Amino acid sequence: MTAPRIDTDTIARLPKAVLHDHLDGGLRPATVVELAAEAGHRLPTTDPDELAAWYVEAANSGDLVRYIATFEHTLAVMQTREGLLRTAEEYVLDLAADGVVYGEVRYAPELNTRGGLGLAEVVEAVQEGLAAGMAKAAAAGTPVRVGTLLCGMRMFDRVREAADLAVAYRDAGVVGFDIAGAEDGFPPADHLAAFEHLRRESVPFTIHAGEAYGLPSIHQAVQVCGAQRIGHGVRLTEDIVDGKLGRLASWVRDRRIALEMCPTSNLQTGCATSIAEHPVTALKDLGFRVTVNTDNRLVSGTTMTREMGLLVEAAGWTAEDLRTVTVNAVKSAFIPFDERKALIEDVILPGYAPVL
Repeated sequence: MTAPRIDTDTIARLPKAVLHDHLDGGLRPATVVELAAEAGHRLPTTDPDELAAWYVEAANSGDLVRYIATFEHTLAVMQTREGLLRTAEEYVLDLAADGVVYGEVRYAPELNTRGGLGLAEVVEAVQEGLAAGMAKAAAAGTPVRVGTLLCGMRMFDRVREAADLAVAYRDAGVVGFDIAGAEDGFPPADHLAAFEHLRRESVPFTIHAGEAYGLPSIHQAVQVCGAQRIGHGVRLTEDIVDGKLGRLASWVRDRRIALEMCPTSNLQTGCATSIAEHPVTALKDLGFRVTVNTDNRLVSGTTMTREMGLLVEAAGWTAEDLRTVTVNAVKSAFIPFDERKALIEDVILPGYAPVL
């Protein structure tokens, strides 16, 4: 007997958690248009709907480098304190509107300094905007807890500076660290000193790996650098043959290292061929701690509700599957255990009870 298919309206109402979502990839199109006009930055179009469509079309190239290049326009409007305050606040409100109760937002402060802001000023502006958004969401009856991951750009030379920032602001809303950017040619171990520093200072971190580059990047991220989570990790399936796990895959599964999987984004960058065949389903069924994420909501034209809905429609996911990945995400969140436990017991499980 198969479980009844859950509809989109019901998915929209369910509590959700997102661990892998980039601030500069999730702006509102109308905000980009308005802030670009103020900054004198030229966009492909000044019609918000057309701009949203342009982003998705450009990102559908199947090329990670071109995908990343779409961020030129969002970053252009995030170079001032005012721009950062607004985009961070709207980020939280958009998560709340999507039914997200816990989120982690990531961004690289070094990419927001072209307008003269210092790294610390960038972090403080974003935190102020996020706090304003959380206050408004709570007042509206849709509370959401948002933690920040600071990113270092792996192809540049400021990763250690970003790690130092994560240490400095870990008691001011920053909950962890990541490295982002082009994977091929820029292995995680190049930044081993930064990760060792974070471990000494008790700051958790995730690492983008196994997206544009294969198993060696995942091995370095986990076994050399000590990542507690893996950003994407879709190519971990290369270590699984006929359901039999290799040593690396076994290590990731058995130690409950979370995989921050982003189905639509992976289709756009050519890491997966379809939602139906995306590795997230097979990995879930094999017992990996998979989570479902949006990656870049503007660039991918997506939301958590949409990602979940696609998996239901194309891969046959059930409400129980959606609950499982949501609980997985909260279990692997970079916040204290008691807060994770309370979110699961008081919000997630009661929220899913009516549909199970």
